[in-house]
Amino acid sequence: MHQDTIVALATASGSGAIAVIRLSGKEAITIVDGCFKSVVHKKSLSLQQTHTIHLGHIVEAQRIFDEVLVSVFKNPNSYTGEDVVEVSCHGSLYIQQEIIQLFLRKGCRMANAGEFTLRAFLNGKLDLSQAEAVADLIASDNEASHQVAMQQMRGGFSSEISKLREELLNFASLIELELDFAEEDVEFADRSQFKALIERITFVLKRLIDSFAVGNVIKNGIPVAIVGEPNVGKSTLLNALLNEERAIVSEIAGTTRDTIEDEISIGGIGFRFIDTAGIRETQDVVESIGIKKTFEKIDQAQVVIYLFDSAKSISDLKMIQVEIEKIKNKYPQKPLLVIANKIDQLADSELAGLQDAIDGIQLLSAKTGFGVEQLTNSLLNLINTGALRNNETIVTNSRHYDALLKAFEEVQKVRQGLDTGLSGDLLAIDIRQALYHFGEITGEITNDDLLGNIFANFCIGK
Repeated sequence: MHQDTIVALATASGSGAIAVIRLSGKEAITIVDGCFKSVVHKKSLSLQQTHTIHLGHIVEAQRIFDEVLVSVFKNPNSYTGEDVVEVSCHGSLYIQQEIIQLFLRKGCRMANAGEFTLRAFLNGKLDLSQAEAVADLIASDNEASHQVAMQQMRGGFSSEISKLREELLNFASLIELELDFAEEDVEFADRSQFKALIERITFVLKRLIDSFAVGNVIKNGIPVAIVGEPNVGKSTLLNALLNEERAIVSEIAGTTRDTIEDEISIGGIGFRFIDTAGIRETQDVVESIGIKKTFEKIDQAQVVIYLFDSAKSISDLKMIQVEIEKIKNKYPQKPLLVIANKIDQLADSELAGLQDAIDGIQLLSAKTGFGVEQLTNSLLNLINTGALRNNETIVTNSRHYDALLKAFEEVQKVRQGLDTGLSGDLLAIDIRQALYHFGEITGEITNDDLLGNIFANFCIGK
């Protein structure tokens, strides 16, 4: 199957200025050459240097499909490690499909999802974690997720894991050698050096595992629930954060009867804001469903913003304090930001009274935009992006995280074995298991099911 020549649209589907059609495989250059008429008389693509571009027409018999630019990449110096041709044509849907159908008639088959990158992995151009980073890079929608994906694609994560695996493999070889000389009772592996290595591996693994908390946030965004009583300005705040009229704003209490979500990037981190229905006692069936969804969204959120109308609540601060305590008690693990909205309607003395009554309160006027910047800074301060700023390796992939946890568990068994003087044959079993889980990350250890699951999530043409 991987010997076939494959073809797919490499640019986004739909009409555009140009489209790029990609082919890869042993017959890629020959197939395009048979359909390509260069503006230079009788130029053959197979005789051209790699990494060159040629102007001409895609033709079949006397029919001209389009004027195109053809890029030639010869093996092994291509993305897939095979012969690759990219045909840049005009972006008409009709032209795209006609050219692809022509190549299919000439012997290509349509590429599966992620098959170009799969071939790059199989041909040693990328390891598995780098291949997965390609999909993350395509999906990145903010500065932080882009930076992490780029670092992983350049091999930062892979090189760290490969180095640990190589060192552990060296000691494993020495311990395996000891088993061949069991009757002589000799030690080839220095146990003190081995303990130092295990301590170093433990430290690195723990750092990588801990980084997943940040990495998962960077990759998937941070859900933030905006909650409070009806008509306190939750929708106005959402619109101020998004800088657009995304939510309906009305003086009528209970206007928002469902949750409204949108995502913005703050300081390179994606935040998904959820404007919820106001929490109050109601007989309205539709509104009560919205309030039920509010509590579901708070459960899903990582951060909660409690918003209240300072102008109306100045006379009943006790009630606000009770509501704040309710949220803290119900969600003790979730960071809570308490925001007093509509402060433009209060006198300075009233503002001072608010700040004295409620610890950590932030003042805001969603209508005028006052306090919005302070709120975004507070949200950023909740996220530990120090590792990102220091360009450290950050784990964002749940498959890698799972493999690291298993490797960490096996390494701890090795450490315990060294501390208790466990025999070499039993140590070797735990070391092999740790090596196996390291290999799962970079692809030294893999199977068809795993590859199928990974590359099925890629777009076709990549």
